[in-house]
Amino acid sequence: MADPILKQKLLAGEFILAPGVFDMISTMLAERVGFDAVYASGYWLTASYLGLPDAGIATYTEILARVSKVVEKSTAPVIADADTGFGGLLNVHHTVKGYERAGVSAIQIEDQEFPKKCGHTPYRRVIALEDMVAKVRVAIDARQDPNFLIIARTDARGGNGFEDALRRGQAYAEAGADIIFIEALQSEDEMRRACAAIRAPMMANMSDGGKTPIRPVEELRSLGFSLAIWPAMAALSASSAIERAMQLLKSEGTSISPTVPLFSFDDFCRMVGFEEVWAFEEKWKTSLNKTQHKL
Repeated sequence: MADPILKQKLLAGEFILAPGVFDMISTMLAERVGFDAVYASGYWLTASYLGLPDAGIATYTEILARVSKVVEKSTAPVIADADTGFGGLLNVHHTVKGYERAGVSAIQIEDQEFPKKCGHTPYRRVIALEDMVAKVRVAIDARQDPNFLIIARTDARGGNGFEDALRRGQAYAEAGADIIFIEALQSEDEMRRACAAIRAPMMANMSDGGKTPIRPVEELRSLGFSLAIWPAMAALSASSAIERAMQLLKSEGTSISPTVPLFSFDDFCRMVGFEEVWAFEEKWKTSLNKTQHKL
């Protein structure tokens, strides 16, 4: 079941800030810090799991398996990327059912041709507006839980221009999408105009290194957005830290340096659940010792 908190916060006008997570460690760290929601990014789940680009190569089954683990490790609502719905209308129906069963709180479906590409890379093409409207309607019809939200994303800005992206966002809102996401807006003016023109909660993509200006939450709120994702920050910061640590090890032959801080090993053990293991072993130590002696 979807977590009703996400829908409740949106209806109450509370801004939702969701960091992107790309594996179980980043999910647990987001849990440790505490957020309104987390964003399971298709780009970064594909990169961390398969070491492949976000180009429609990962399958529905592979992404759903990773998204399901994110839901398992997060008490915050999970907003999950579902690419194009992994195909046509029947695929969208099947995808919505699967994501809802997994406990996702909001599913994001985009209007790119299949196979899709990352929204901040070139050579993206979109399907006909009416075909995406049909996908939105199928997604709405497929859901069972009213707390499960449908996010309709358009990638038309890059190839077709701002006006077509705006027209598509309006059409997807009219078709019943709960949240509209216009990908790769290129200026504050475009961000403001999009929010003013579309009568639905708007999602901002604060993708570090992407085409949309990165703005803090208060500015995004003033522009008219209801929620924002930071899909790349965790993966890019982790990659930078890991590379720096590996460079230190190669050049200095050690892991000890004031310039390379390490997460506490004890804290990490506790974060991944070793306290439960230790409690179990303490409770059953007599039986465990007897078994060990027999061996």
